[in-house]
Amino acid sequence: MLRRDILCRSSPRHSPSVCRVESYVNKRSLCALRWSCASVAVFLGGCNMDVLSPKGDIGIQEKSLILIAMGLMLVVVIPVIAMTLYFAWRYRASNTKATYAPKWSHSTAIEAVVWTIPCIIIAILATITWRTSHTLDPYKPLQSNVKPITIQAVALDWKWLFIYPDYGVASVNEVAFPAGTPVHFEITSDSVMNAFFIPQLGSQIYAMAGMNTDLNLMANESGKFEGLSSNYSGEGFSDMHFMAVATSQQGFTDWVNKAKASASPLDAQTYHALAQPSEKQPVSYYTSVKPDLYNDIIKQYMGDMNMGRIGEPSPSQASAVPSPNDHAKASE
Repeated sequence: MLRRDILCRSSPRHSPSVCRVESYVNKRSLCALRWSCASVAVFLGGCNMDVLSPKGDIGIQEKSLILIAMGLMLVVVIPVIAMTLYFAWRYRASNTKATYAPKWSHSTAIEAVVWTIPCIIIAILATITWRTSHTLDPYKPLQSNVKPITIQAVALDWKWLFIYPDYGVASVNEVAFPAGTPVHFEITSDSVMNAFFIPQLGSQIYAMAGMNTDLNLMANESGKFEGLSSNYSGEGFSDMHFMAVATSQQGFTDWVNKAKASASPLDAQTYHALAQPSEKQPVSYYTSVKPDLYNDIIKQYMGDMNMGRIGEPSPSQASAVPSPNDHAKASE
């Protein structure tokens, strides 16, 4: 700033008012830059980049899609930002060498560039989106020589229930499966709409009451991957997390045996108690599961009024229970 002040005093073509304005603008710009950098550091400090650190085939393909789309968009964004800064500097008030053309209004060459390049980028993105919408279809089974396992996931308030129909066990807020084995998730909700998401494995998908949603994932390596609900569902939403454990085949067998060794069966009454709203639910295991529990959860919302809530008497059963008024009428 000292050099600028000396230049202003020594050069006759720099008026004092212009110099003061430039000095003020430079100070404000420097201050704004410092605060911007500090803000970026603060906000990005809490970011989790699991999506860009995939551990499964689907996650790897989705990471590639994200980077390709971002790269294509930066083809426009970076030149626009650079030219904005350059024009602001090139055509500043104190630069008497810059061309002043207040009546300029059109350039065919510029119009061709600013329309052609975005159209090309949009066409490329549309093609990529069309192809990946089919190749990354969550309902599409994964190609593998290994037989997939089926896991039924139920979104509750505010926890996740995982049922293993082929093994007859269940767990809360923890799901385990062998690495290198396709996993076929069947997903529903016994509450408001939620979203099932394991960032490092890919493919967020919604869980809705009365509806079954399919999702196929596979972990390429062993590890523990954080899962969550990515759709706001009430006051306990922020703690609606679960742990996805990818392990060896022997490790998965041991996990199933641990669940079978627990003392709690998941019958209708136990499920009814579990479905009540609760926050920060600890991990728990169930040694057995009520037959066809997952389908019964869905049927509650299918319009069958005789179904009732699981663990509660159905309307027909409730009407058969004598009430105090019935006893009063009988005594009369």
